[in-house]
Amino acid sequence: MRGVLVFVLALAIAVPAVHAGSTIRPLTAAERTAVAKSGNYHPGCPVPLSRLRVLTVRTWGFDHRGHPGQLIVNAKYARGLQSVFAKLYALRFPIRHMRLSETYGGVPPKDGDVTASFECRQASASPCTGPGNKRTGTWSNHAYGLAVDLDPVENPYVGCGQTRDPRAVSYMNRSRVRPGMVTWKVVSAFASIGWKWGGAWSGSTKDYMHFSWNGH
Repeated sequence: MRGVLVFVLALAIAVPAVHAGSTIRPLTAAERTAVAKSGNYHPGCPVPLSRLRVLTVRTWGFDHRGHPGQLIVNAKYARGLQSVFAKLYALRFPIRHMRLSETYGGVPPKDGDVTASFECRQASASPCTGPGNKRTGTWSNHAYGLAVDLDPVENPYVGCGQTRDPRAVSYMNRSRVRPGMVTWKVVSAFASIGWKWGGAWSGSTKDYMHFSWNGH
């Protein structure tokens, strides 16, 4: 009995409690309109808006303070991602921007460092393919709300020694870890729900910002 109690207590410490203000809900009519007007949803998208959810969580900022953050994600993984972001907050992993208005119809931050999930688009081609080839012709996991891009400036999409984002060049060197750069503790937080990291892809192409349900 005592062993069971110790195990339960250890589990409670290892798995951070979901914050009181964290919620999962369907999109409102106004949010559906904003997503469509922003170009992130249109006829032919592979998932209906009814299968997406607004996830509200607590995030840790680069200013060393807590902030509310929101993502639009697939309903299937909304609760799992809720637990992941609770773990990131417990790690004090900083997230610069994560509000719906910064992705869907509002004024995007000039630094472009927006953490987001749902975007109805094709998968991005590796920088190895050159500047003229930016799409693959297949749906991205983002088009299903089944991927998260985390702090994209600090965690660039790279290939063949280059990136398409000049703001992220200094972060191509992954040996000097700075705030906002994905670490193995962050990878483990997503791995707890079975999600895989683009920074672990084989070959020269790495998507350090990218986490998805199937690793693609």
